[in-house]
Order: sequence, then C-alpha cells, then structure tokens
Amino acid sequence: MLRLITLFITLLCHSTGTFANGGTILVYGDSISAAYGMNQEQGWVSLLSERLNTEHPGYRVVNASVSGETTGGGLTRLPKSLSLHQPDVLVLELGGNDGLRGYPIDKIRGNLDAMIQQSKETGTRVLLIGMVLPPNYGRRYITAFEQIFTDLANLHQVPFVPFLLNGVATTRDLVQRDGIHPTVDAQPMILEDVYPVLESLL
Repeated sequence: MLRLITLFITLLCHSTGTFANGGTILVYGDSISAAYGMNQEQGWVSLLSERLNTEHPGYRVVNASVSGETTGGGLTRLPKSLSLHQPDVLVLELGGNDGLRGYPIDKIRGNLDAMIQQSKETGTRVLLIGMVLPPNYGRRYITAFEQIFTDLANLHQVPFVPFLLNGVATTRDLVQRDGIHPTVDAQPMILEDVYPVLESLL
C-alpha cells in the first residue's frame, strides 16, 4: 500500500512538472507571420508549432497575426488578445507596415513600447522582432526606424531578433513577386533565426 501511495505521488509530481514546463506562445505580427501568399501550414509560425511539439511538447502556439497590421492596430487589439489567450510568451513582430508607410518614428516607438509594457504587466515574457526597410526610404529614416527595436529591447531587457528576414530579403528566389513577402522556401530560414532566441524564454 505504501509503495502504491509513493508511486502515485511520484507520478503526480511528474505530471505537474510537465504541465508547468508548458504554456502558450502568442505570435503577434503582420503578413509575414500570417503566412501571406501561402497556406497557413507552410508559414514559419506553423513550422514553429511543429518543432515545439517535438522539442517542447508542453507549449502551444497561437497565431494572432493580421496581414496589413500596424503598431497602432496591434496596440488596440492587444488587451483583448492578452485576456483571451493569457500567453506566457508574446512574439511581437510589428512595425514593418508602419515603416513602409512612413509613419512617424516617435509614434511607432510609442506603440511598441506600450505593447511591451502591457505584456510585461501581465507577466508575459516578450520576444521583440525587428525589421529593416528598403533603401529608398532614405538613410536617416531607415536608421531611426531600426534603432526603435534596439532601443526598446535594451530598455525593457527583452530578447531581440534584429531582422526577421535576415538572409531572405536580399535573395530573389526567397521573395515573392511583390518584392516584400518571403516565399515558402524562406519559412524554415526565418524559423531558424527566431527559434534559438525564443527557446531562451521557454
């Protein structure tokens, strides 16, 4: 009888520990994370979910990315998303559309800063993902835009991926005909850049 009780306690502790090592990852981005121009299961977020099922099976991925989303739209949606999904980790991939539309740097920074702060206040760990603009936007604006992500990562002490399309954006075969969105073949490369940084939060 004592052995059965001991076994039960051991199994219970093991089960509880396994559950505690899991959680919800909320990917909060724009068209690049929403698998624009391809089937959802081909996008890097779906590939992330598949990999986590193997390497960290306690975690589930919720993709709340919206094509065309800006930091302003993301900030408006965030409270409801945090309440609905109660994520342990937020992957924040917004700002690219703001930059492409030439929105004011201070506005982009303020929106991202508010989203990071709101997430941290709920106990959510944040992974910030940056973006780089095409050269035709002018060096001054491009530099200020890229600095937003570096500054916020340092300010809030959150992990940071400087450029989601690193090694992709400059390779013609990895970009769709619109010259902006990555192809299906680029998705595993995107995941390889994000995964090690994300894994540090699990």
